Formats: sequence, structure tokens, C-alpha cells
Amino acid sequence: MERIKLFLRRWHHFWYWAANGAAAGFFIWNAAQFYVPGKGFTYLILFSGSPGLHHIRELQSVDYYVHKDSYGYDAQYYAQLAVKPVLGSRDLRAAMDNLPYRARRILFCWSAYVFGLGRPDLVLQAYAVQNLVAWLLLAWLLLRWFPPTGPDNLVRWAGTMFAWGLTQSVSEALMDGPSLLLIACGVVLAEQGRRWTSACVLGIAGLGRETNLLAGLAHLPGRDWSWREILRAAGRGAIIAAPLALWLACLWYVFREPSNTGLRNFAPPFAAGWKKWCDTVREFQANGWDSNARWSLLMMISLTVQFLVIMLRPQWTSPWWRIGAAYAVLMVFLGEAVWGGFPGAAARVLVPMTLAFNIVVPRGRWWWLVLLLGNLSAFSAADQLRPPGHESFLLKGPAAVWEAPARQPLDVAFNDQWYQSEQSSFEYWRWSRGSAGIVIRNPQIMPVEIELDFDLRAYDERTVRVFQGKTLRWEGRVGRESALVHLPEIELEPGDNHWRFETDGSPSFPNGDQLRPVAFNLRNLVIRAVRKIDRPGPAGASRP
Repeated sequence: MERIKLFLRRWHHFWYWAANGAAAGFFIWNAAQFYVPGKGFTYLILFSGSPGLHHIRELQSVDYYVHKDSYGYDAQYYAQLAVKPVLGSRDLRAAMDNLPYRARRILFCWSAYVFGLGRPDLVLQAYAVQNLVAWLLLAWLLLRWFPPTGPDNLVRWAGTMFAWGLTQSVSEALMDGPSLLLIACGVVLAEQGRRWTSACVLGIAGLGRETNLLAGLAHLPGRDWSWREILRAAGRGAIIAAPLALWLACLWYVFREPSNTGLRNFAPPFAAGWKKWCDTVREFQANGWDSNARWSLLMMISLTVQFLVIMLRPQWTSPWWRIGAAYAVLMVFLGEAVWGGFPGAAARVLVPMTLAFNIVVPRGRWWWLVLLLGNLSAFSAADQLRPPGHESFLLKGPAAVWEAPARQPLDVAFNDQWYQSEQSSFEYWRWSRGSAGIVIRNPQIMPVEIELDFDLRAYDERTVRVFQGKTLRWEGRVGRESALVHLPEIELEPGDNHWRFETDGSPSFPNGDQLRPVAFNLRNLVIRAVRKIDRPGPAGASRP
């Protein structure tokens, strides 16, 4: 009987191991999709295509991914600092928005430089990939607190690993994921009694992000407040603070100016957080569940529940509660620059609070609702880890119809009124700025009959007309629900066939992004070859 019970228990645990493995497999599969041939994983760095932005000279010989029509994001500065960690360089200073501020977070720039062997192309790859590696190591390390023995631990583990802040750190090559890994390593060492080694790890973590020093509260005495223990804690605190203090002194020597805290990073208590709540609710009411406001709403619910649980249930003897409480206090004072915009930086700044919440929230069925509400932001993971678009159309039908004798396939070119291709696990699409065109090139020396299938979608209600040359092929209303379009019996002449998508009304600016006006998107374009038409046409002919 005992053997049967042991077998059933092990079999029961197997399913939770399988669930954790499937979740990790989902991450690995999506992460692999960020690889762009010829450019590696540099899509993650979010280099801006703005013509006014200066890049360091070392990048001129590197083929990296540039996000057109985008301001880019923080990683583009840290990646250049990793390629050229020479703080006195005028070239580097011209490429930075605030070099003294960026240089303060130097740790993961140094690590990328070392792992990239100092070569600019390899350093960029190392900088982008280190977040992926940190996620996998953290996923393994968290099994210490959340072993796969039941649904409770599975929710806590997945809620941390797929929390908004951690997935955003991965998808934008930021420092919060690797920072959380170092913090977790420091706490593990402290729990093992290796407190001085733990202090060294947490001190190094402070060079990655200054708020990482808050994890040093794990070294405050839990129960024993004797003078001896207080002095030891003070000594460990000095070790934790020393690396960042020495580095700030070096920055002062180089720049001869104070290292500021960043514009609008802090605000009066609850002011910026309350404004974020109001803006989120207002946007959700205006745009509904199908907009990005749903992710902001889930994030705000998660962070608020985490804050309330930690602050209303003090557990001073738990090092993770002390860390969570420190970040909960930080949350109160975060400014508009951290809360503002979409997706905003607050969730990733507070990701140690998310881990602390999942460790300290009580177990038992009465706490299940609180646990789920505190991890709602994990539902955004599939959207956050959405890979770049590699396809803008699919060809179907017999290859002999759409492929020329020289093996040149039928092709589609999008004009400059379209943005870059995007995709999810199931769909691919391109947004337009307004009326836009495509050219379908038939490589055959004779006309070809095809069928076209695609969807059209927009943030607002508008009319879209589809022309082949001057012939109207489709007209209809397009909105949040996809308009499915099927165009049969389309003749493509040899050479270029021009198509036009015309729309009325002005473009909209979703999520307040003034650099990216959008009108509608063309989704899941499928060109299905039917047959060749025995009516030879002049090679290279072009329809008007």
C-alpha cells in the first residue's frame, strides 16, 4: 500500500514538473523567434530609427536591427555603453541622452563586453541574450521556494516568471531580470548562512541598478537584536553599499557633475500611482478590453494587491518580506516618468516585490483569490513576448503556378506607408499610416489567376477601399472586429501589379504614441495560386 501511495505521489508531482517544463518551453520557443537572420537578437535592444539620433562609430560596421518610426528605448543606450565602455569618449557622450545617469548602471554593460570579447557585433548579441539566460537561471533557482509539488507553487512560480516586469525586461533587453537573479542569489546565500558572501553579491547587484541595494534589508536582524548582531549587519550593509559608492566617486571624477536620479522618477506619496490608476481606468472605459488598456489594468490590479498584502501583513522575520516592504515603500514614491506611458516602467522596477509577494502570501484555499489577483499581470506574457514579424504574406497553391523557371517566386512589396511587419503566435500583420499600397510581382511570362484572402482591422470605425490598378475590388467598414476579405478570380499580369488600400478619416494615436499614427492593419494576407492563364503577356509588363 505504501508503495502505491509513493508511486501516486511521484506521478502526481510529474504533472507539475511537466507544467513547469511546458511553461519554460513556451518561453524558449518565443525567445527563439526574436532571432532575426543576419542581425541576431538585436531586435530586443530597440534601436531607434530616428534620423536625429547619434550612434557610436563602432556600430557603423555592425548589422543590427533598427526599429523605424520608433523612439527606441533605454537598452539602445546601455548597449552602446557596453560596446564602448570608455566614459570620456565624446562619441559616446553624443550617443547618450544622459551619460552620467546611464553609466551609473554599468554592471551588465561590463558583463556584455566581457562575454562579447570586446567585439562590437558580439557585444550587442551578448547584451541582448544575457536577459534570456538570466530568465532561465532564475526559473531554475525559484524552484527552491516553489518546488513543483502542487498548483499553489505552480501559480507562484509562473506568476513571478511571467509577470509583466520580468517579461518586459526580456523583450526590451533591460536590467531588471538579471538584477532579480542576483538578488535571489544573494538571498539564497543568506538563507544558507553565508551572509558575507551574500553581501558581496548584493553589493555587485547595486552596480546593475541602484534600487537593487534595497535587497540589503534582508541582512537586518530578524529576531536577534543584540549589539553584536547589529554590528555585523552594519558591516554587511557597508559591503553592500561600497561598490556603488566607489563607482559614483569614479563617475564624479570623470564627469565633474553629480549623478542625478533621473527626471521625474520620484513624486509625492501616491501622486503618480493614483494618476496612473485614473488614466488606466479612463483609457479602459474609452477603448475597451481589446485595447492595450486591459494589460495596464491587470498590471495595476496586480501591483496594488501585492502592495496591500505586504504592507498589511508584516512578517519581519522573513527576509523576503523585508525586501518586499522596501519595494512597496519605493512604489509609493515612484514618479510619473516611471508610471507613465505604455507599458511603463513601474512593473519591472518593482519585480522584486512581485517575487516577495509570491513567497510571503499565505497558503491555503482562502488565499487563492488573493494569489490569483496578485499575479494577473502574467496573462500579458504572450503579448509581451510577441516575436517580431518575419512574414507579411503567405503563398499557397501549386509551386509550378507561382514560381518562375528560374525559381523566382511571386513576391509582394509594401510601400513606405506601411510599418514593419508584426506577428503573434497565430497571426501576422502590418499597420498603415493612412492610405497605402502594395505591389504583387508575377515572375511568370504569362498571366496567373490567384485568390486573395486577408483581414482588415482598425482602432476606430472607417471605410477602406481596395483597388487593383484602377479597378475597385472591395469596399467596406473596418473597425475593432476583423473584416474578412476574400477576392477570387484575380488576374495578375506578368511583372508588377499595383494594389491600393484607400481609407477615409485621420489616423489615430493608440497609447498616446505621437510618433506612430495608424489607420488600419492588413492581417494574414494569403495569396493562393490557382492556374496559369494561356494568354502570354510581355515579360516585365506592369499594370498601372
